[in-house]
Amino acid sequence: MRLFDPHIHMTSRTTADYEAMRAAGVRAVVEPAFWLGQPRTGPTSFADYFDSLLGWEPFRAAQFGIQHHCALALNPKEANDPRCAEVLDVLPRYLEKDAVVAVGEIGYDAITPQEDAALATQVAMAMEHALPALVHTPHRDKAIGTRRTLAVLREAGIAPETVLIDHLTELTVAEVADTGCWMGFSIYPDTKMDPHRMVHVLKRYGTDRMLVNSAADWGRSDPLATRRTADAMLAAGFTTDQVDQVLWRNPVAFYGQSGRLDLPEETANSPQESAYLGNSVLRGGE
Repeated sequence: MRLFDPHIHMTSRTTADYEAMRAAGVRAVVEPAFWLGQPRTGPTSFADYFDSLLGWEPFRAAQFGIQHHCALALNPKEANDPRCAEVLDVLPRYLEKDAVVAVGEIGYDAITPQEDAALATQVAMAMEHALPALVHTPHRDKAIGTRRTLAVLREAGIAPETVLIDHLTELTVAEVADTGCWMGFSIYPDTKMDPHRMVHVLKRYGTDRMLVNSAADWGRSDPLATRRTADAMLAAGFTTDQVDQVLWRNPVAFYGQSGRLDLPEETANSPQESAYLGNSVLRGGE
């Protein structure tokens, strides 16, 4: 079984997670830029973070045979911080990088005017750079935020097939299903969706334009959520081809629109003695 986690924050995870993901079948990930849990103080902090997503994380993933790509953006939460506004001036040069396969996460957190402006600006950047857009729907007022997101996207004129609306639930999927946008679902231990709820959504809405992710981060989350969902789908009677569609071919099709998705047939583990800028995942006498 091959799995593609289309939204996971590996910056927050250990190399042991990469090892467990490889054993579970994960062969590719996309890591979107997000809030690190503590406010950043300016655009240089973002530049360092973006550089890490383009350098250190792909190296670390490759140690365990996992292909790492990223999506870059000013995230919705920090769009409200005036100290971070200049990130929007820095972002375009990063969107030219080969490993960047989308603009994201963009969207709403508290649904503020500042978030309105950042969303519209970054949707325009996605269109200008011919990149897909990964859109975060808010944890609070999700239905209102989803409707407002769709209105902004329509006004911008972005092609729906280049947009992934993420963090959907049973309450918001119907609103997105008829738009032509891709639909993303985050599988969490206590919140958002779980594997069995995801199975019910797939039974009702089908497997087209559906992406399942772990969105694993520094909070209580599970980097093996994609595998658990695949197992739940098989147990519920879905075919191996349907599992492959949702957990491999759909993310490949969505991010492949960037023209930058590089996925070898099978990625071998990189030599463990290799290093990135002199740094290795090895410790001590290993």
